[in-house]
Amino acid sequence: MSALVPSGLKLLADVGGVYRRNSGATFGLGILGVLAVVAIFADALAPAGPFQVSTGSLIAPGRSHPFGTDDLGRDVFSGVIYGARVSLLVGFAAAATSTLLGVVIGALAGFYGGWMDGTLMRTTEFFQVVPRFFLALLVVAMLGQGIWKVALVIGILGWPPVARLVRGEVLSLKDREFVQASRAIGGISTRILGQHILPNAIPPAIVVGSLDVGQAILLEAGLSFLGVGDPNFVSWGKMLNNAQRFLRTAWWMSLFPGLAVFVTVLAVNLVGGGLNDALNPRLRRNFKG
Repeated sequence: MSALVPSGLKLLADVGGVYRRNSGATFGLGILGVLAVVAIFADALAPAGPFQVSTGSLIAPGRSHPFGTDDLGRDVFSGVIYGARVSLLVGFAAAATSTLLGVVIGALAGFYGGWMDGTLMRTTEFFQVVPRFFLALLVVAMLGQGIWKVALVIGILGWPPVARLVRGEVLSLKDREFVQASRAIGGISTRILGQHILPNAIPPAIVVGSLDVGQAILLEAGLSFLGVGDPNFVSWGKMLNNAQRFLRTAWWMSLFPGLAVFVTVLAVNLVGGGLNDALNPRLRRNFKG
């Protein structure tokens, strides 16, 4: 019985080789690596605490404060460093949640069909019709503020694209010869789905999930900008919310957090594009050829 999925080591080698040839994706991965190090070692890298107040407020960028200070005398550079923790944590936690939910729902809908497919797809369409940002704003306002609540809400609201993609992949795979052969020798449905179909349907979902990291970061920044983020943590969105009153008098308060959001989302999108090239069999063959 032939299988579509090559051996694990060969697949990793092929994916890694194609990914390394994509200079943009490699650059994006490098940026994410630097941001991850900054987030992990923020306590050592930041010159001051995220809420530490100094004697000078609205100080322009200079030697003592590379990114200047805000209206309360807090160091903007330290805020940007600590904000990386919140943005990356929310982004990756929300993307992992939405990808997991999307894979499970899409696999069940595509494999079993019938009433289950109809029910799950109608639910998917409902979540797609409702604006994600406003629904997240409503749910977070009802459940209360908290970084994990924000990540969970964003993740729960972001699964429909992954579910529809996985459902389509499962529908195209479940009638293939290797699946029929597994059924012919007495394979049970759950084993066929888990061992033969999902390994081939998950790679596109990983690409969509990686791109969802950037959307989650932007959504968290928007929620924090509106004041419904976690008050116990500094985030880039919260810094932008505080900076809107000083756009003309203290441009640095909005410039550096905004650049942090832009660079992070750009890096995530570059990585997602590289994963799409590396995990797509046709594109992988073109790169190798």
